[in-house]
Amino acid sequence: MAKLLAEQRIERAHVSLMRDKKFCLFSGLFMVGRTFVDDEIETACTNGVDVWYGRKFVETLNDKALNFVIMHETMHKAYRHLSIWKKLHDKNPILANAACDFVINLQIQDYDPNGIVVEIPKDESGKMLGCIDEKYRGMDAAQVFALLEKEVGEDGSGIAGFDEHDWNGASDIDPNEAKKIAEEIDHALRQGALLAGKMNGELSREVRELLTPKIDWRDALRDFVKSIAKGNDDSTWRRYNKRLVGSDIFLPSSLSKKLGRICVGIDTSGSVDGEILTKFLSEMQSICDEVSPEGVDLLYWDSSIASHESYEGVEVESLISTTKPRGGGGTDPSVIPKYIKDKDLSPECVVVLTDGEFYSGEGNWSEVDAPVIWVIVGNKDFSAQNGIVLHID
Repeated sequence: MAKLLAEQRIERAHVSLMRDKKFCLFSGLFMVGRTFVDDEIETACTNGVDVWYGRKFVETLNDKALNFVIMHETMHKAYRHLSIWKKLHDKNPILANAACDFVINLQIQDYDPNGIVVEIPKDESGKMLGCIDEKYRGMDAAQVFALLEKEVGEDGSGIAGFDEHDWNGASDIDPNEAKKIAEEIDHALRQGALLAGKMNGELSREVRELLTPKIDWRDALRDFVKSIAKGNDDSTWRRYNKRLVGSDIFLPSSLSKKLGRICVGIDTSGSVDGEILTKFLSEMQSICDEVSPEGVDLLYWDSSIASHESYEGVEVESLISTTKPRGGGGTDPSVIPKYIKDKDLSPECVVVLTDGEFYSGEGNWSEVDAPVIWVIVGNKDFSAQNGIVLHID
């Protein structure tokens, strides 16, 4: 049988990956940009859109290693590394290249931990090519870059990836064209997500984050509270707030401006720092100024309700300047619904600020006859059994 050309092997690898439930998510991205085989390229290279493979390099790779290299270049596209992290390249191109590679190589390995479809390339002595290290798990390129600066210094000695990154080529792309490419990449990933669902594939946390519209938590919190406001607008729920539907948050788009009581529960177990607390209280103050609630029940909690501050009418205007946080123990959000029930509070909505790291569950929120929104600090994996979730980075 005649030996396949590099072009034929790459095309065959694309088809193979598209048919595999672990990698079909990235199918559409293989079609974004152009693919070249170049006799002058030493290994592989991308400008974030187009990909070049060195002919001699491809010939040294077995099928699994070639699959890995293709996924590596494809994931540079998915994360738009060469446009988003240009500032890292301008600071130190060696470390920027390595930081991006460390991020995606771990993820490729995680998609196929048993090496059935992909394996990281090796040199003739069997040494792995490329940047991969467990200590960078869960980090983005900026976080890895910061650690590399401390660990290896500016010269990046001892670090070598197996591909090249054409940062200058990425910078030369016209801004309008770059915007179209970003939209094309997003569309390709969303189509791939649908295909992965049909093939019983899984979406990694990182890809789910890519597909989640970025919404400012302040806007979403404001819309949530305002949506609870009383009024005579019978058409309030006839159409949803388009800004939030993309994040599976369904709120009305026509909002009234009169509100009953709000209950705000703030985790003071030590997980919410002063800066975040100040931002949160400032936002709550601003929202209250806008919707004029009849009152606010402010609960500071840890493993119990450490403090209950009640503000009535115009007192709400001084909330941020008079409040005195209490607490510092464990973290048990179940104390909130129990307290609301025991004290016969009747909030129209409940807002909870916490990091979402609990020793036990959320508690019995069915006892609270009011919608709940969780404002979560840092913990991106948090999901609530009851209520809507917003994240503060």
